[in-house]
Parts: sequence; C-alpha cells; structure tokens
Amino acid sequence: MNPGTLVIINLLGGVALLLWGVRMVRTGVLRAWGDRLKHFIEVRLGNRGSAFLSGAMATAILGSGTATTLIVAGIAASGAIGTSLGLAVLLGADLGSAIVSALFASGSSFAIWASPILVFAGYVTFSVSREFRPHNIGRIMIGLGLMLMSLKLISEATVPLREASLFHAVLTAIGHEPLLAFITGAILAWVFHSTLAVILLIASFVANGSLELGGALAFILGLNLGGGLPAISSTLALPPAGRRLPVANLACRSIAALIGLALIQRITGWAVLLPFDAVTVALAFHAALNLVIGLFFLPLTKLVEKQVIKLVPDVKLDADQLAAPRYLDAKSLHSPSIALSNALLETVRMSEVLNRMFETALSALRMKSTETLKLLKALDERLNTFQNAIQSYLVDLTQTQLSSEEARRALEITLYVSNLEHAGDIIHLNLADRIKAKAKETIEFSIEEQAALDDLCLIIHDNIRLATGVLSSADLEGAKRLIAQKDAFRKLENSVLDQHFKSDKQTKRGALRRSALYVDMIRDLHRINSHIVSAGYPIVEAAGLLRGSRLRNEAKKT
Repeated sequence: MNPGTLVIINLLGGVALLLWGVRMVRTGVLRAWGDRLKHFIEVRLGNRGSAFLSGAMATAILGSGTATTLIVAGIAASGAIGTSLGLAVLLGADLGSAIVSALFASGSSFAIWASPILVFAGYVTFSVSREFRPHNIGRIMIGLGLMLMSLKLISEATVPLREASLFHAVLTAIGHEPLLAFITGAILAWVFHSTLAVILLIASFVANGSLELGGALAFILGLNLGGGLPAISSTLALPPAGRRLPVANLACRSIAALIGLALIQRITGWAVLLPFDAVTVALAFHAALNLVIGLFFLPLTKLVEKQVIKLVPDVKLDADQLAAPRYLDAKSLHSPSIALSNALLETVRMSEVLNRMFETALSALRMKSTETLKLLKALDERLNTFQNAIQSYLVDLTQTQLSSEEARRALEITLYVSNLEHAGDIIHLNLADRIKAKAKETIEFSIEEQAALDDLCLIIHDNIRLATGVLSSADLEGAKRLIAQKDAFRKLENSVLDQHFKSDKQTKRGALRRSALYVDMIRDLHRINSHIVSAGYPIVEAAGLLRGSRLRNEAKKT
C-alpha cells in the first residue's frame, strides 16, 4: 500500500477510535450517573462562580463539552435555569474540556501501558457484571482505554510525515496564513464534533515538526470557535430557552477567537519566548484561552443574556385548548345539573386527549419512530390531570343534595373517566413498548397484518367519538350501538388472529417473535376498545337490557 495512503488510513482510524472512546465514556457516565450528574449541576447553580466550577467538573467527568452543553440546555429548556447561569456553566465546561484535552494530548507515555490494561479490565467488568452500574463502569473503562490507544495510533501515524516534504510544505503554507489555519481548525472541530480529536492532531503535527507554533495557535483559535457549532445543531429542536445557551456560548468563543486571531502575531512572539517545548506551549495556550474567556465573560453573562434573547426571542405559541380542565366551576356545585354538564364537557375534552394520544402512538408505529413515543408521557400525565380534576369535582358535588338520577349520572361519569385513564395507561405502558420493540428489532408486518391493525384502530377511533356522544346524551340506541361495536371488534379480532395463525409464513426464522408482538398489539387494542365502549353499559343497564355482558332482545323483556 502507498505510504501516504497508509498514513491517512491510520489517522482516520485513530480519530474514529478516539471519538468512539469518548462516546463510550459519555454513554457509560450518563447511563450510570446521568441523573446524579444533572442534579450535581442543578444544586450548584446558586451563583455564577459555583456554576462555572460545576460545568468544569462535569465536563472533566464526561470528557465532552458538547455533552455537558446538551445537559444544561435541556435543564434550561425546562425553565429550571436562565441563560445567565447556564452560560456560566458552559464557560466552565469549555475550560474543563480544554484541560482534559491537554492532559490526554500530553499523556502519550501513560497511554503506552495504561490503554491495554483499561481495555482488558473494562471488558472483564462489562462481561462479568450483571449489575447496571458496574456494567457501565466497564463501558467507561473500555472507552478510556480506546481513547488512550487512539493517542498511540495517531502519534505513530504522524511519524512518516516527518519525512514527507510535500505535507510539510502544505502544512507550513497553512501555518503561515493564520486566517486559513483558523478556518481549517474551525471546520475540523465541527466535522469531528470533538475539540479533543483536533487538539491531538495539532499536537502530533507540532511534535513531528510538520507545524510551527504560530500556525498551531491559529488552529487552536479556530477549533475553539468550531467547537461550539455541534451544540447549536443538536439543540435546534429545543424551545428558545434551550437554544439560547449554545448561541451565547458560541458568541463568547467567537469574540475571543477573533480577537486572538487579530493579535496572533503578537501572541506568537510572546509564546516562543516561553521556556517550554512547542507542544506544551500549544496545549497551555488552549487551556489558558478558555480560562481567559471564562473569567472575562463570567461577570458579563447578564449582558450576553440580553443580547442573545434578541437573537433567539421567545416564540408565542397558540394555547393548547386541551392543556388542562377549564370548565370545572366550583360555583356551579350548588346547581347539580350545571355541575354535571361541566363534568361531562371536561370528560369529552379528556376523550379528545386520549384520541390524540392514540393518534400519536399510531403515528410512531407508521413512521417507526421511537422519538415520537416520548410525547406519550406528557399526554398520559395530562390525562391523569383531567381524571383527578373531574373526579375531585364530582366528589365535591356528591356532598350536596342530589337526586337519585343525578347521583347515577355522577357515578357514570366517574367510572368512564377512570376507564379513559386506564386506556391511556395501556397506550403509554403497553402499546408503546410493542411499537418501540418493533422499531428497534426492525420487525415488519405483512401488508395483510398491517391492514388488519388499521381496521381495528379505525373501529377504536369511531368508538371514541360515539362514546362521548352517548355519554353526553344518555341515548339508549346509541349505547346499544356502542356495545354492539364491541362484538364487531371481537369478531374482527378473532378473524384476524385465525388468519394470522393459519398463515404458512409463521415457519420462517424470527416469525415467533414477530407473531408474539403482533398478537400482543391486538390484545392491547382489544383492552383499549373495551374501556372506551364501557360508556354504554350504565345506560343499557338502567333500561334493563343488559344481561351479563351481552345485549338481549327487547322482545324477551318480562
């Protein structure tokens, strides 16, 4: 193989190994101590100084400033902290990331013997342990070992470059053009999503004489700017409060980097006078730059916050009409008929929340999106809010003087509200798990099976609309039709399952898991439908037409 090609392959492999190691460490820390790390940051947000230190410490543990930024942006998006304190955390995170980068880049001798030990110990811990936290400790150890191993690979890959005259000429040319080096460093930091990887490359090039100190400093200024870009793209889906933090952090980085670029000749002149080798000076400059940025902007976070709010203003969203109960007027409790109408109105709105929840689950099923399933938790909590509010309202109503008919209606509403909440739990806790398993295991249903599921779901949609009308009007014919829908659902369900088990496709490899998942989803739909059609039973029972769980012919009444 051509020596130049081998160098490129080894460099790419070393950088990829480093990025994978960083990811393993980050994943292990977040899974084992993610909540504690988030709590650690939150409890130290009393002032900007403690927030700055908490950001530096959290990043030193995570090994990734971007990961810390995403955690803090999530906290800010929830409204727990403002932009000012959040920016203080990110300034500390930048410093922690720079220190970690310097330690790794200067620890090549340590990497020689530590990396295989960490990989072996991590593998043993990961494989042997069945406990969740020790399992992730093994993952972290493997990640650290891979990071140190990548240092050796990158260092060895750059050795042949000492004799490559063309490479020296290109890198020297870039080093003599600070603006070009600055832009290149920013692009590399953004592409790699890691300032650590770029710092290692720069340190390797400086160590083998391919890059002069002045060019290295310009590279470092650029990567400090580019290092803030990944967090911008990763938080685009967050509310404005969450998006502001990466923008504010990038603004501080950019100002400092551009000032440094304007003074690069003077900075280089001072740097060459220091009694240290070029690699040490470059790494120290990276850490010192982030320290200066933190100390300079820490007192100015309020000012930066005001400017960033202008860049990323709050978005005025239309109020969600189903956000919470609206018509449970306590003053109406003295008029039972009005209070029951209010409770009925909120029950109808609660059924709309359930319908939205069901639609969300089906959308996730169609798009194979596990992210969409995350919306179900908030909808389920909203459903619980409606249930608690309606049932508390009806409990207060029963403390007044009610007729037997009014008491019966209050009980009907209470029971149906409970059934709606149970249907929501099935969607959130059961059906969502099946949909997630189907997506993660890449299980595909046949066209016939998917069509059968669509037919069952269509019946449920129709029943939700019919049930709310039946409950509101107490119409006997509507209640009978609603209960008859349960029989229609059962017949279709039995037909679908019979056809499914008779299919010769079940003999294929992996069909057992697919079949079990399909049947479980149908059973979940059956339970959801049963809770919905329950609205008709009290009305039919009051008319004396209910025997057990079946309708009987009116002509047979005695």
